[in-house]
Amino acid sequence: MNRCRSAGLVLLLWAMCVPTGHVQSYPERPIRLIVPFAPGGTSDLVGRVLAAKLSDELGQTVIVDNRGGAGSTLGTGLAARATPDGYTLIVSHIALAINQTLYSRLPYDALKDLAPVSRLGVAPSAVVVNNKLPAASLKELVALARKTPGKLNYGSAGVGSAGHLAVALLEHVAGIKLTHVPYKGGGPSVAATIAGEVDLAIPVTASAAPHVRAGRLRMLAVTSARRSQAFPDIPTAQEAGVPGYVYETWFGLFAPAGTPQAIIARLNAATVKALGMKDARDQLFSQGVEAESSTPAELGRTLHEETATWAKIIRSAGIPIN
Repeated sequence: MNRCRSAGLVLLLWAMCVPTGHVQSYPERPIRLIVPFAPGGTSDLVGRVLAAKLSDELGQTVIVDNRGGAGSTLGTGLAARATPDGYTLIVSHIALAINQTLYSRLPYDALKDLAPVSRLGVAPSAVVVNNKLPAASLKELVALARKTPGKLNYGSAGVGSAGHLAVALLEHVAGIKLTHVPYKGGGPSVAATIAGEVDLAIPVTASAAPHVRAGRLRMLAVTSARRSQAFPDIPTAQEAGVPGYVYETWFGLFAPAGTPQAIIARLNAATVKALGMKDARDQLFSQGVEAESSTPAELGRTLHEETATWAKIIRSAGIPIN
């Protein structure tokens, strides 16, 4: 019996030493950073800025691997099924929480199959209206919508898109009813708002910014928790009369669940340092993303809380489940 116990103890100690040595020498080879969207978009930019900085910090090449398709679920599934050794990571955003409800069948469970590393930043959205709409503030817009339920219409990039869900959340929080007009992209929905085809939209601030500055659109509020660095004089939706309304496209870095905590901590420290660099922050800001890091636990709370929030919104709004 004692020999068995001794042998078992040796095996246990051996098993514990193997991952410890691996963690201490991490990383020993290039790291794959999955971006579950096509090249050229905001998520791709965030991934590439992060990859360049992490390569410097970690002393190994971080390779961006674009795996777009199926609303980001294809690439996310690949990351969730990857070996949890720190050599496969994924940059995702708020869609990770939304898709938990929006898709009835997923090849992963984001809450169980991914390990949070750090928040990367936030892209604020903005409530913009056609210049002829008789509403000078968000409070007046909400009052007009309550007075004429369903009469005001809004554009988005399609059913289930960020712009669609941002307005669905506004309807839920403010107790109003608007009519959805889906377009084939965020750009066309903004153009439709300028032309007066629709009354309003809630695009990311970066998409609306040039039109607002040129006087083609009016920005009533930003939807983030704090004022946008790009438009510091524009109030948040909460300041503008809709308490409780916050919509932000947040970005985060994740690893497969089961990745050793020491590796998560190493990646978190490198990410926090990277996002503190002025050139990285400037590159992200130029595309409408405000750099923002966090602890793994903070990102995990964000994912859990947003998943619960969007489940409620998607079901109450009657958005079709894919």
